[in-house]
Amino acid sequence: MNLRLLPASFSFPIRKLAFAGLALAGLVGLSLPASARSTRMHMHSRVLAFRPVALLAPGTLPEDGENLPTAGHKYELKLYHLHTGESIDVVYRIGNVYIPAAMEKLNHFLRDHRTEDESHYDPHEFDLLHNLLARLGRPQGMIDVVCGYRTPESNEYLRTLSADTGVAKHSQHMEAKAIDIRVPGVRTRRLRDAALSLQAGGVGYYPISQFVHVDVGPVRHWTFSGHGDS
Repeated sequence: MNLRLLPASFSFPIRKLAFAGLALAGLVGLSLPASARSTRMHMHSRVLAFRPVALLAPGTLPEDGENLPTAGHKYELKLYHLHTGESIDVVYRIGNVYIPAAMEKLNHFLRDHRTEDESHYDPHEFDLLHNLLARLGRPQGMIDVVCGYRTPESNEYLRTLSADTGVAKHSQHMEAKAIDIRVPGVRTRRLRDAALSLQAGGVGYYPISQFVHVDVGPVRHWTFSGHGDS
């Protein structure tokens, strides 16, 4: 059985993925039930020293790799969505290969919970989450998702709720390159510091709403001291 896989160096978004890997859905678990919440802009630069860990780097397999690797580390994410009440436990990558069926499940899980629209997530965002858990010393930890993908309409709606929502006009959420998160048992400040130490993209600190924004856009950081909306 030939299942087309995506190399870990694959660039997203892409509009026409041949997700022939539905037979791999056995690697993906989906379940249900809960609720959530959501924060003035002020640049912040404090970065704490963290113990060195082996961080996941993009792979280098050729784009036309056809078969599921028989060897290689399995990269797993466990996520819980605070708005939909859904949870997912997914092996999204084996060795240097991203698994299309897992990408499809993650795209659905991270859909805009207001409109049910999905997008193709940049898989490097998942690598960022994996590296973040490793940096925190919680490689098998659960991540609570406050917000995943947002349509332009949802993004504009949040911006118009008030002048103090902290929602960017050109949010990386609309590009499927950002997720707002919490890690149970980890203080929001420590989560922020761990994300900053990776230097992997944007990091937003929302101390009142107690979540951290992480994206794979340009490296930058900010603190928002209002009530952020996601």
